[in-house]
Amino acid sequence: MNLQGLWEKKVIRPILAVLRQGATAPKIALGIACGVSLGVFPMLGATTVLCALAALVFRLNLAAIQLVNCIVYPFQILLLIPFFRAGDRLFRVEPLALSVGDVLALIEADGWGAVLLLWDTTLRAIAVWLMVGPIATLLLYLVFKPVIQRLALRGAPRGGA
Repeated sequence: MNLQGLWEKKVIRPILAVLRQGATAPKIALGIACGVSLGVFPMLGATTVLCALAALVFRLNLAAIQLVNCIVYPFQILLLIPFFRAGDRLFRVEPLALSVGDVLALIEADGWGAVLLLWDTTLRAIAVWLMVGPIATLLLYLVFKPVIQRLALRGAPRGGA
């Protein structure tokens, strides 16, 4: 299957299916925006709960927001160290000499020990996310809303039969 076919099958059709179930384009766009921004929240294991809460608060499609959360998981891992470093810079503390691989190995070896070791670093990273996340969510929403509206028009029934 080519890239266009994969895009159609994995992205376009599911969005059209949610639209056919009665979700509005703005709600789908908000779900995608929240799923992306909450999905990169710099605390491993917290994104599922955060996305579920966002779905409840904003009355979003829970399955859709969780799907987006899962899709962006690799980006959460990739952005973990940049969030850590930004938090360290923001609070002017010496950064821990850790790579993503080190963090994952630490979690695998001793989950509770990783939580204790990374607690302060994670809280600083969350502070950075709190400054960036809402703005990113708004920007993503503004980008996705017209795209989803065009998809809604594309998937609308034609004719008056």
